[in-house]
Amino acid sequence: MKKTILSVFIISFCFIAFAQSDKYAPAMKKNIAMLDSAMQKGNAKELANNFERIGDAEKSQWLPYYYAAYCNILITYDEKDKTKVDPIADKAEELIIKAEALAGKENSEIDVIKSMIASAHMMVDPQSRYMQYGAGSSSNIEKAKALDPTNPRPVYLEGQAKLYTPQAFGGGKAVAKPLLEKALLMFDTFKPASELHPTWGKPSVQYFIGLANK
Repeated sequence: MKKTILSVFIISFCFIAFAQSDKYAPAMKKNIAMLDSAMQKGNAKELANNFERIGDAEKSQWLPYYYAAYCNILITYDEKDKTKVDPIADKAEELIIKAEALAGKENSEIDVIKSMIASAHMMVDPQSRYMQYGAGSSSNIEKAKALDPTNPRPVYLEGQAKLYTPQAFGGGKAVAKPLLEKALLMFDTFKPASELHPTWGKPSVQYFIGLANK
């Protein structure tokens, strides 16, 4: 009798786990497909909540929390009230910490988000915050490049940062453009680890190349 009950329990558990996994990929794909248009449509907050819910439901997957963190960074780009940016960036940091814990180790994509979080904090007041957050943003870009030299996203972030850095401090369009063009070429050859792993960024690179050409 005990063996029968145990067998039923194991079968039921496996069925529930399979059902969750069966829902996981379609839910992720649906939300990932909306990432590149999130800024134009203004639905980054909705996507952030969606990804966080998926992460909370699955409990063992790092990518939902990664994407939720990324979407929170997108929210900071549109936030006009600078007093609200730090709490949103802090939320992104909480989520990326969860993602890294579930991933089991640091990886290139996680370091990309860490760089973006530092930049979000810095852009609240670049002059007074550069010493506090600038080095963190740059060091995470370098770590992301080292961990995966094929990843175009850290190269894109480096080019974007150079575009908005004054020439006197090593930035400007002439410095940014080659980096952005390199990132664009890398997007064309980049192979994500799975269909759910990050591919975002190419439209943004094209946009910033347009700015660099002006």
